[in-house]
Parts: sequence; C-alpha cells; structure tokens
Amino acid sequence: MAVRGTSVLRREDHDLLTTGGLFVADRRLPNAAHVTYVTSTEAHARIERVDVSAARRAPGVLDVVTAADLGEMGPEGSASPDLDPAMRRPLLARERVRFVGEPVVAIVSENPYLGADAAELVRIDYQPLPALVDPERALDADAPLLFEGTVAGNLAVHLEAPGLAADFDRCEVVVDVRIVNNRVAAAPMEPRVAASEWVDGRLIHYSAGQGTHPVMGGLAKAYGLDRSQVRVIARDVGGSFGAKGRPHPEELLLPFLARRVGRPVVWVPARSTDMVGLSHGRGQIQYVRIGGRRDGRISAYEVRILQDAGAYPGGGAMLPNNTRVMLTGCYQISTAAFSADSVVTNTTPVGAYRGAGRPEAAAAIERAVDRFAAEIRMDPAEVRRRNFLGFEQFPFQTLTGTPYDSGDYAAALERALEAAGYDDLRAEQARRRESGATTLLGIGLSTYVERTAGVFRPDYGAVSLQGDGRLLALTGSSPYGQGHHTAWAMLVSDRTGVPLDRIDVVHGDTDVVPRGGITGGSRSVQSNGVAMWQAAGLLVDEARKLAADLLEANVDDVVLDNARGAFHVAGTPVRALTWAELAVAGAGLGEDGGARRGSDERRILHAETDFEAAGPTFP
Repeated sequence: MAVRGTSVLRREDHDLLTTGGLFVADRRLPNAAHVTYVTSTEAHARIERVDVSAARRAPGVLDVVTAADLGEMGPEGSASPDLDPAMRRPLLARERVRFVGEPVVAIVSENPYLGADAAELVRIDYQPLPALVDPERALDADAPLLFEGTVAGNLAVHLEAPGLAADFDRCEVVVDVRIVNNRVAAAPMEPRVAASEWVDGRLIHYSAGQGTHPVMGGLAKAYGLDRSQVRVIARDVGGSFGAKGRPHPEELLLPFLARRVGRPVVWVPARSTDMVGLSHGRGQIQYVRIGGRRDGRISAYEVRILQDAGAYPGGGAMLPNNTRVMLTGCYQISTAAFSADSVVTNTTPVGAYRGAGRPEAAAAIERAVDRFAAEIRMDPAEVRRRNFLGFEQFPFQTLTGTPYDSGDYAAALERALEAAGYDDLRAEQARRRESGATTLLGIGLSTYVERTAGVFRPDYGAVSLQGDGRLLALTGSSPYGQGHHTAWAMLVSDRTGVPLDRIDVVHGDTDVVPRGGITGGSRSVQSNGVAMWQAAGLLVDEARKLAADLLEANVDDVVLDNARGAFHVAGTPVRALTWAELAVAGAGLGEDGGARRGSDERRILHAETDFEAAGPTFP
C-alpha cells in the first residue's frame, strides 16, 4: 500500500521525546574546553585599548585571544561579488566596533562559568563615535560613516530592474505609501552552538546550521585545508528560520581556538547573546507608488526599497533581489519599476529569515492594493478580482522575468471569502459603523504567491540495499525541524515497497554523505525529495537486474510488486524474491555481479542521483 498521502508517526519524535536527541550542547567531547566571547557594549566606537591580562590569570582560563592574535585570518568571506570587500566582517573586531554584540575577545576556559567570570575582567577602552541606527539617515551627507577612510559612504549596494519603468501619466488615481517591514530576530530554540576538535591533523566540526557541506567548504577555505581534511557533523538542530544558513564569525573561529589550546572547544551562547549576535531579518523601508483607473484596474506600480543591511553587509544586503523577483505578486500590471539601496547601520547584521525577501514583496503589493482600493472607494476584494492573473494565462512571465508556472488566484480568493463569511462580515462592519457602536470590526485581506527552490543547484540522494535487507537512504539535505527523515522514508517506501521501519535515513555527516547544500528557500520536498524518489527508482532498477539473474529471466520481464515488496516475472507472481532475499542472495556478489571485495560487506546494491530542477515553482 502506498504511504504517500497517509498519516504516519514522525520517526524523529521518539528520540526528541525520550532521550532528548543529540544536539551540539549534548555532545561530551573528551577534555573539552568552553569558549566565551566578550562582545561590544557600544554601537559604534574606536577601540583604544584591550587589556586581557587579568582575564589570562583568572582561574580555569586556558587562552585569551584578540584580533591581534589572529594574524592573517579573516575577515569572513563575502556573500556577493557586488559587495565592497572593505566592508567584510572581521572574525574579531579590529580597531573599531560597529554594533552592540560584535565579538572583541575570545576566552577559552575549563567550563562556561569560569569563562563568564573571566570575561568580567577584560577591560576595553572605547572612544565612542556617532552611531547610525536609522537607515533613512544613512545616505545623508552628514550621516556617521561606518567605514570611514576605506569606503566613501554607507551604501553597500544599489540594485534595480533594468529596462522597467512605471507609467503613471495615464493613471486616473495615484497613491503613495511608505511601508516599514520591521527588522525581526529569528530566535530559534537552539542558538548558534558549535564545537571543533582536531583529530590526527584533521578538523572535526559539530554544527547546528542548515547544511554541513557548505560549512565544510567555508572552514576548508578559512584554514587552507583540502575539503577531505574537514569533517562536519550536524545531527539534531533546534531550528534556524534562515538565520543559521551561514556560520557566524564566532563559529568560524572555533577551529583556531581548538588548535591553540590543543583540546576540543565548545561554544554555547546565551539567548541574550544571540538576540544581538544572531543575524536579524527583514529590515526594509518601502516607498511604494500605485496607480490605475477608478474602475479598479491597476496599470502602474513602483517600489523603491531602502534595505537595512546592519553593520556588515552580507546576504541581507542582497535580499531586495528576491523582492524584485516577486514584485507584482498575483497581479497583472502593465508597467512596473523597482530599485533598492542597501545601507549599513550600527545594528546587528541582517540576513535571511523566513522567505528572505519574498514576503517583503507581498507586504508591499498587498498594502498598496488596499490603499488603492480605499482611494477609489471600492471593496479590496473586488480590486483584487479585477487585477488577478487569470487561470488561462499560465504559464506566465512577469515584468521582472519571473516564470510563474500555474495558479488560480481568483478561485483561491473566493474559497477564502466563502469560508470566512466575507459578505456577512462586511454587513456587520457597516452596521456597527452606522449605529455608532464603540466596538468596531476590522477586516483584512492578503494574497501571496511564493517562489520555492529559487536557487538552482543539484540536490543529492542515495539509497542502498544493506546485507540485512534494510534500505539506507543518504540525503544531502540537512533538516532542522522539517521532518525529512519521515518524508524521505515515505518516498523510498512508496517507490520500493519496503516498510517504513526497515528504512534508515542519514543526513548531516560529510564523511558519510558525499555532497549536499543547505536546507532553505522552501526547496526540500520538491528538490531533495525528488532526488530521493529518483534514487529509490534507480535502486529498483538495480534490484530488477539482480532478481533477473536469480530468476533466470530477462530483466525486462521482471516487475516489482510494491504491495509485497517483492520481484517476480510478469505473469508469474508465485515465485518472487523479497528485498531481504535479494540481500542474502547478493551478499557474496559485488554490485557488478562479481565476487564481493572490499571492506563494505553491508552494501549489496546502491543507487544515487543529483537532481537539478529546471526552475523554481510558484505555489
């Protein structure tokens, strides 16, 4: 029986609800030391002096490191070639701090409590500088400069949509609106924990991020290592919401500290530390203009964005690109324009968070449509009906070149309005207003089209038949709460007929899984899931070959009975071979049919794939 579409128990939950799983802070690395960072208490200041002498003498302190000790290390890599390298973030602050929470000193101690005590002994003399916290002031001529002497101003990058122009001259109605898409803190249950150790000259790093292989690549580059010299492990991860897509400087520095003290090091920051240290999200101020006719048709739309990138421009500075991609939302608008300036401020750096620029596009267009509807005194639901892309227009390419694949926005809206009892709500709203009631009724509408798997890259999946008849699935995805182990086991079971409890899913170990990316951008099932589905199908093909040899039949005549999880010759189901029987029969054979050689006696058959989608989808 197919398991897709059925309700099954999540296989991740047993450990989480009993033993508690295995998070980075749960690992008991032998003789591990603990890392504490002393962070800036100033939003913007020149570092005059750092005195760590008392901290070095404190009980249990193994090492104290400042920027002067790092030599040629850092700064962290740039998120985009469009960003000025002079704005890259140092691993520890040098000469100047640019936001509250920026690490200045690293302390390695026997336990975190002694590290916290030693941190109190560090003396840092700051010369305060004017702080810039309002992005709308960032480009003023008299604004404080964050990178004075190296960069001319506070503009990190200018982005636009070439060739687009919004025609407001023919509009009967034009409305302007300023929208603040507030900065937010991601606050996953597990903060930015990490650990590092060197074993026989090889770096072993324990991560709590969104993907092990990108971390492996980043560490290898930072420390001049071949990728084979780095192993990254991430088992259970307590959330991210996009904020842990890239390792922060505090994590990148851990291998350096571990090598200095000759012991494993663990870093577990407090929640209060993460609130100002973990990258923030959103942070857009949107200047929107919308225009059209009084009959409700919208013909012109323009968005200018001021993106707050925080103190050091990284991925957050490039987020308006995603806003541009989804600029016009669910609507057919004949002319549109877009531009964005990403600026630096003396605040926590901004990065990806829950949709990373795409929800910001929806916020802008939906607020603008509401304001337009209010201006022409038309029900906002009706304005939406009159401007939605029609079902018959798909596939559709928007003005910004985004290739919408399918959609029926009008039907979706009508279902929502009916479920809510929209007409009755509007009638009740009008009654209260007319009667002078003191308790009024507010009604809001919003529509949203999403771009999923917008970053194209191959996603790895592999499935093996083991000697005991179980299936082992390897995934390049790295879950942090999404339930990949359950979903991938369901896909493999559906394709092979092997019960869920005989399928093991492994992720998050670069020594076991040969390649992978990050889990993000709403890509998992439609990309990693397809890779797993394809790999399972390829394994079935390999199993059919083995079954054909054992059944003395032509491989084209061998079929898989998914309900039984058994192979037989078409038309003669009585004589069949289960996966377990294939494993026993193939135990003495190699995957090419010859005598089995090598150290891996468990893997009988193996199939893998790298799935790369032709494009994103737009649910």
